[in-house]
Parts: sequence; C-alpha cells; structure tokens
Amino acid sequence: MIIAFISIAIIKIIALYVFMVKVLFLGDIVGRPGRSFVCEKVNELKADLSVHIVIVNGENAAGGSGITLSIAKELFSSGVDGITLGDHIWDQKGFENEIGDIEGLCRPSNLPKQNPGRTHIILKFNSFTLGVFSVLGRNYINLKSSCPFQTVDSQIEAIKNQCDAILVEAHMEATSEKIALGWYLDGKIAGLIGTHTHTPTADGRILPKGTAYISDVGMCGSYQSVLGREIDPVINSFKDGIKRRFPVADQDIRLSGCLIGIDEKRGLAESFQRFELKKSAKSSSA
Repeated sequence: MIIAFISIAIIKIIALYVFMVKVLFLGDIVGRPGRSFVCEKVNELKADLSVHIVIVNGENAAGGSGITLSIAKELFSSGVDGITLGDHIWDQKGFENEIGDIEGLCRPSNLPKQNPGRTHIILKFNSFTLGVFSVLGRNYINLKSSCPFQTVDSQIEAIKNQCDAILVEAHMEATSEKIALGWYLDGKIAGLIGTHTHTPTADGRILPKGTAYISDVGMCGSYQSVLGREIDPVINSFKDGIKRRFPVADQDIRLSGCLIGIDEKRGLAESFQRFELKKSAKSSSA
C-alpha cells in the first residue's frame, strides 16, 4: 500500500477543480530489485494517481552502477516516459556508444561538451510539453563538470521556447548546493528535484515564487541496506578500510519520489507531495 506521504483520494479531488499536469519523479533506481518494482508498478501508478508523465533517475539501474540500452528499453516499455542520469553514467562498458540512440534519456547537462548523449529531453502530454534536464554538483562528486548555476541558465535559455514548463534534477552530494540552486531557480522552473544521496529528505515544498523543491527524493530499491547495498560489506569497509564488492540488497523494496502538479498555463508548481510505495509480500517479483 502507499505510505501516508500521499493520499490518492485527495489528489483526485484536487484534480476536479484545478487541471494540472501531474508529474511523478522517482529517485535513483538501484539494481534489479528497484528496477523490477518500478516496471511492475509504473502503469498502475499512472492510473491510480492520474499521473501524466513519469520520470526516473536510472543511473544505478544496472547492477547498482550505470545503465544499459536494454535496461533503458525495459523501463520505457513498462511506461516510464523519461530517464535522467548522474555521475555513474559511464560505469557500464560501452554505454558511451549506446547513449546517442536512446530517445527520452538525457545525461547531466554540465558534463564536458564532447560527452555523447542528449543534454535535455522534451516530454509531452497532449499539447503540453515539459523540458527536463539534470546537472551534477561539484562538491564531493568525482566527475568533471562545469558550473551548475551557469549551466542551468544556458539550458533554460536554450529550451524555454520549446516547452511549457521545465523540470531540473540536481544530482548533488552537498545539500547546501542543492538548496542554493533551488532558491536561484525559484519562479524560473516548475521544480528542482534533488537526487544522488538515496536518502529522502523532509524539506519538500513549493518555494515562494512557484518552484517545487526537495533536497533528495530518495531511491527505488532496498531500504534494508546501506544506500541500496548489502549492509555487512559496507560496515566492514568502514571498519577496516579494505575495498570490497557491495552487492545490491533485495529486502524492503520501495519506490521513493515525489508528485508535482504543474499549472499548464503558468508552467509553475501548483502542488507537491512526497511519495513512497512499499513492496508487499503479495507483490510479484521479477
């Protein structure tokens, strides 16, 4: 069942009075357990929550690190509309040769220009168009990238005439960097969604000028884990400093994200809710 962060009945009542384009954003998918549950539930969630567009971060979807063409196709076939990526983008061998062929998927827009892949995607619902792109943080992330503040300015300028609203993902480690970017973009975009830390935060809200904000929406994967990985190997590495494999965990699987209602005329957020769905014992496993 859907945990108390969100009420389907309330969302449906609101929809009777204010037409909004409803966007469900799901945080980092971690390995097969998270991926299978997303694929199992995405169309059901679209129907139950009257969702028009579903976006997922897929950068950990392949064994917990990176993504592949076949996994992207699997997610799209299940009902996902858009996929964003982060600092694990190149972890799967050969993906740099596949990314250019995947429509509906974008790499972080502030990677070096010579990196392959789209810097943004445009998603549609009827006549409404939503521009989506992500930026990497520059604190504690070991991947070469340019200034996210300058990048969001140039990206917004480049796509603003192609879409009715814009959603930006801040794939960042430092909470301060995300919060600062949220205030910087307030009133300019529909939402700034934080990802990367795999841990949901309690600061989701609509900022004063109409931009939905949350520092981190969490992950889609095992919550009986350390960020989606089995517990003991991580603890042991902290204790002795020895590098070891961190297998993907498979207990207490949840989908974590947020639901944003966007005013199609203003291109700003009308509603915001944290979202979490826990896999029950009765749920099918893939």
